[in-house]
Amino acid sequence: MFQSVVRVVLHTIVHATLALAAVIGCASHAAEISLPQPKGSLVIIGGALRDDNDAVWARIVQLAGGKNARIAVFASASASPERAGNYLIERLNRHGADAFFVPVAEHLDGADVRAAAEDPALAQAVRTAGGAYFSGGDQARITGALRRPDGSNTQMLDALWDMYRRGGVIAGSSAGAAIMSATMFGHPRSVLGTLQHGVADGRQITRGLGFIGDDVFIDQHLLVRGRFARMLPAMLAKGYKIGLGIDENTAMVVGPKRDVEVLGYRGALLVDLSNAATRDGTFNLSNGRLSYLDNGDRFNLDSKAFTPAPEKVHGKLDANKPYWRGPLFSADILGNGTVVDLMSKLIDSDQLDAIGLSLDSPNADRPDLGFEFKLGRVGETVGYQSAFSEAYSVYNVRLDIRPIVVQKPLYQYR
Repeated sequence: MFQSVVRVVLHTIVHATLALAAVIGCASHAAEISLPQPKGSLVIIGGALRDDNDAVWARIVQLAGGKNARIAVFASASASPERAGNYLIERLNRHGADAFFVPVAEHLDGADVRAAAEDPALAQAVRTAGGAYFSGGDQARITGALRRPDGSNTQMLDALWDMYRRGGVIAGSSAGAAIMSATMFGHPRSVLGTLQHGVADGRQITRGLGFIGDDVFIDQHLLVRGRFARMLPAMLAKGYKIGLGIDENTAMVVGPKRDVEVLGYRGALLVDLSNAATRDGTFNLSNGRLSYLDNGDRFNLDSKAFTPAPEKVHGKLDANKPYWRGPLFSADILGNGTVVDLMSKLIDSDQLDAIGLSLDSPNADRPDLGFEFKLGRVGETVGYQSAFSEAYSVYNVRLDIRPIVVQKPLYQYR
């Protein structure tokens, strides 16, 4: 019933523009490669966006046009699209938007996802909106709904691109963040399993929607699940030099000039493999770079320039006045936030490097294979600390990863 009412209303509103919409939709796909850079923005959320994270919700509405901005809500990834869609509409409207549900979802009762994705009226409503929001869930459901079986764009996907190119905002959380890059995770193994076994195109990694461009890889739920490590094999497999991983309840706002601003509870990790090297055999990496961008920090994807948050501008750390002393080590580098904690201690310590390990269960298929992560301070490494808290920003820490043999038994009782 809900979907029928939506469709009738939308048909009534845009009936007079159907012919124009069809022409624009067909032309946009044919001209996609030659069109100029999008004028819009992306709000890439790492998942678990809380109701009270007003900074992120309000920024989405602002970028969509402010008060009464029309925002199309896609709950395509969700197993319960109508419920997820209603939740998101309520949250966006609470911050001043005029959000509406787009019934393009394979799990929506009584809806034909293929017909909805090709509906000119629905496409025109999205094309003329100020923004779109993609819910979390399974990212493959989003790409499956918005692309035809032959891989070409549906009218709805063309409409999203048109809206983005003229200045609209595309936001997405969790699965809605994964689709932002041209390559996304499909059915990945665990983080450690990804290091041990690698990735296969079409299985562990697959095709995303690519709103951020072809040169940046995106991942989500990053720090809480230690996912920075799984980004590395995927990036190497597809030739990415830059990767951005965003944590939960946090967003990366990417503007039309490719400026990235971190906004929210925690932060984002920037992975730079521009000068990294690997060897054949088990996964290994040398001379990568890791940076932690905290709330308020900025990074430009073209110039690679960092700008710390205003509260940290005058808080550049002095290597001659370290706070932490003595060796830095973690037995679980993939733990919740562990890598950032180790980076923050390293940048404010008397040490030149820090070591973290990742080991598997004795009952796993490769209990003998683990990895050593070595974080190192180099000439371009720099850190900042907030004037009001213990929050750090850490830029350009060297990352080296080596496979290690885990002895059996790993430990014995005393």
